[in-house]
Amino acid sequence: MDHDHRLLLQARRRLTVQVAGAISAVLAIFGAVVFCVGLHDQHSSSRRELASIAQRATLDNPPPCVWLFSWSSPGAARGSPGAPAALPLASALDQVAAGGRERVEEVTAGGRTYLVHTLRRGGVAVQAAMDLHAQASERSRLLHTLIVSELAGLLAALLIGQIVARRAIAPLGQALARQRRFAADLSHELRTPLTRLHTRAQLLARRLRRGTEPAVLADEVDRLVASSKELGEVVEDLLLSARFAQLDRTFHPVDLAELAADQIALEQARAHSLGIRIEQRCRGTAGPVVSGVPSALRRVISALIDNALRHTGAGGHVWVTVSGGPKLVELVVRDDGVGLDPGDSERLFVRYASGNRGFGLGLALVREVVEGHGGTITADGRPGVGAAFIVRLPACPAPDRHDPADVWPHPPAPWPHPSPRAEAPRVP
Repeated sequence: MDHDHRLLLQARRRLTVQVAGAISAVLAIFGAVVFCVGLHDQHSSSRRELASIAQRATLDNPPPCVWLFSWSSPGAARGSPGAPAALPLASALDQVAAGGRERVEEVTAGGRTYLVHTLRRGGVAVQAAMDLHAQASERSRLLHTLIVSELAGLLAALLIGQIVARRAIAPLGQALARQRRFAADLSHELRTPLTRLHTRAQLLARRLRRGTEPAVLADEVDRLVASSKELGEVVEDLLLSARFAQLDRTFHPVDLAELAADQIALEQARAHSLGIRIEQRCRGTAGPVVSGVPSALRRVISALIDNALRHTGAGGHVWVTVSGGPKLVELVVRDDGVGLDPGDSERLFVRYASGNRGFGLGLALVREVVEGHGGTITADGRPGVGAAFIVRLPACPAPDRHDPADVWPHPPAPWPHPSPRAEAPRVP
């Protein structure tokens, strides 16, 4: 797990806890308010009910869980049938009977809690006592219900917090992923132009030391300038791709054969230094013109030629074949190098997938560009014999391109015979 991923997980956990804590705190406050309001209403209702009973009920027929007592003599009272032995409160009856004020109190007697209301009714002191056991049971049920609700709310808050955290952190994760991808794409895309510039600069330096003709040197300088221009286009497109999901570029008619010839000319110095020959072949009578972004298609050809050069040994060959048809244009970059395992032909286009043709981003980026132009790319080959990468793009319609005899697709050129110098497949 990389550092960025750990930071994202920590941020997501922290946000989950904060959101869950905030929701739980709100639920706890709400539960406390509900319990307090319910408790107050219960007390108020009990006092009102008991006051009404004390004013109107008879001693012989009181409501359930309520008993009435009337003062008969100091320290003695007559009460309702079945009244608890701990009742009445004689002191309260004596005090009210002697002209004292009406009293309402909550007392505990005999292990039970009672609400006692003592008053004068018709000149006689009367006391009503209500057993609060039922109210206590209701409060207990309410409290248990609120606790269970709080626990369920806590679980829901954790789930909501996790969902909110995922959605809140997702853009940050995507931004970090785009940043890592941009850095990887930048390092990969700049490698080939920089290598080409380095090779041409070395060649130019050697020719300067040898006193080569100015005309030849001027040609090398022009190619060096072309390579630096391509490097600038790569940087520009990478910066644009980092800002937008897709390049918002206008497509233009592009002659794929001319583009391939330019790239081959730029790679000749490097190929010569490696002892490899690059040849271009053109097939078909229709012009190989497609609609696309020239700089992007140029990098497709450059990346495929670079891939072939990196996996072809000294004395090897690289063939670049461009075929123009009425509906499709085909570009084939073939080499007689280390080849590839047919089972890896699809995995080669996955980012960072390893195999005997490489490890990294190059072919994955090539596929993205080709598919962005409405085309396809496939790979074919065998270990020790060579590999071929076939790009097919929709042809750009043109009024002067009419050739009924032109049949598509063209059969691929035959595989070159293995040479004694063919190397075994290698893993870079």
